[in-house]
Amino acid sequence: MTAPVDDGLVVQGLGGGLREVLARRHLLALLVRKELRVRYRASVLGLGWSYVKPAVQFVVYFVGLGLVLDQRAIGDYAIYLFGGLVVVSTFGEAVGNATRSVVANGELVRKIFLPRELFPLASTCVAAVHLLPQVLVLLVGSVIAGWRPDAVGVAALVAGLVLMGGLALGAGLLLGAVNVLYRDVENVVDLVVMVLVWTSPVLYPWQQVADLVGDSGLLTAYQLNPLTVAVELVHRGTWATTSPENLSATPPGLAWHTLVAFGLTAVLIAVGRRVFRTHSGHFAQEL
Repeated sequence: MTAPVDDGLVVQGLGGGLREVLARRHLLALLVRKELRVRYRASVLGLGWSYVKPAVQFVVYFVGLGLVLDQRAIGDYAIYLFGGLVVVSTFGEAVGNATRSVVANGELVRKIFLPRELFPLASTCVAAVHLLPQVLVLLVGSVIAGWRPDAVGVAALVAGLVLMGGLALGAGLLLGAVNVLYRDVENVVDLVVMVLVWTSPVLYPWQQVADLVGDSGLLTAYQLNPLTVAVELVHRGTWATTSPENLSATPPGLAWHTLVAFGLTAVLIAVGRRVFRTHSGHFAQEL
C-alpha cells in the first residue's frame, strides 16, 4: 500500500503511519507473537528468561546498596528499588529492541510492504507483555509491605506506566529510523540504558539529588525528565503508601511534573513519527 503526495506522484514504501498500524491490528498481533516465538524458540525457561535479568539486577542492587551500604533513608527499600527497576528495565528493553527492529526485520522490509511503524510498535508491545507479571509481583510485594491502594496512587501507577510506554515508543520510532542509516546507534542505546539506572531515582531518593545540586535549574531539569517522573509515579502508586513516612517523601509538585512530562513525551512521539515517516521510504534501499 502506498500513500499519494500532492503532486500526483506516489512515494513507494511510504505508508499511513501509526494510524495505518492501528487499522491493521491483526498484523501487529501476528508480529508480536512472531517476536515472542522466535525469541524463546528451543529455550528451556522460555518467557521466564525475561524475568531472570531484572531479578538478578534486583538482588545485586539490594544486597550491594540495601544491605551492604544500608539504605536506612528509604523505608521498604526492596519495594522502592523493584518499582524503579520495573520502569527502567522495561523502558530499556522496549527502546533497545525498537532501535534494532527495522534492521532485524530487513527481509520483510525488502520483500513486502508493511507499515514500517509496525516493527518498533511491536517491540514496545513485547516489552509490555514482559512488564505485566513484573507489575503483579510488585503489587504483591507492596501488599505484604503494608500497601493499601488509594485512588490517587492507582492513578499515579497507571500514569507512570503509560508515560513510560509513550516515552519508549517515541524514542523507539526515532532511534529505529536513525539506526537504519547508522548502525552505531544501537550500541549507543545500550550504553545509555545502562546509565539510566543511575540517572533516575531507582537506587536512591530524589532528596539526595536535591542535597547535591541544591534548589537549582539542575534539580528542576532532573525532576522534569519524563523517565524520572515515570519512576516517581510508580513509587507514588506502590511504595509511598506502605507507610506515612514514605508518603511524606514523595517529591513536591509531582502533579505538575507529570503534566510537563506527558507534554515532552507527546513532542518526542511527534518528532519520532516525523523522522520515521521521512526515512521509511528508503529503508528497503538502505537494508
